[in-house]
Amino acid sequence: MAKKRRQRRREREPAPVADYTDPEGDVLRLRCSLSAKTIAKIGEGPATAATSADDAWRRREEMLFERLAVSWEIAGLEPLTDQAMLLGRYRMADSGTQRWVRETMAAHLEQHIPELA
Repeated sequence: MAKKRRQRRREREPAPVADYTDPEGDVLRLRCSLSAKTIAKIGEGPATAATSADDAWRRREEMLFERLAVSWEIAGLEPLTDQAMLLGRYRMADSGTQRWVRETMAAHLEQHIPELA
């Protein structure tokens, strides 16, 4: 009986990251690159014709945040690194913080991933 060969997962180097600090001193760490498939997925339009422009815009912003955010240090506490916690924190943030994150991601995309800017 032949032994099955186990396929080894290819070790990936972590993507380079960039840190951004808001006026309160919170630090948001974003990936500087995304895979081609991820870029294509984010670039797709809304899933259905019934999706409003606002819904599509919000979903795209959340998808970008999910894919780009590596960690978020808030008020000097232990940085959030779990994707569900990061997205929950973004959703619960006040409008000023959400605006800062959106503007930061837009500037980050222009510099590092211009095809999504």
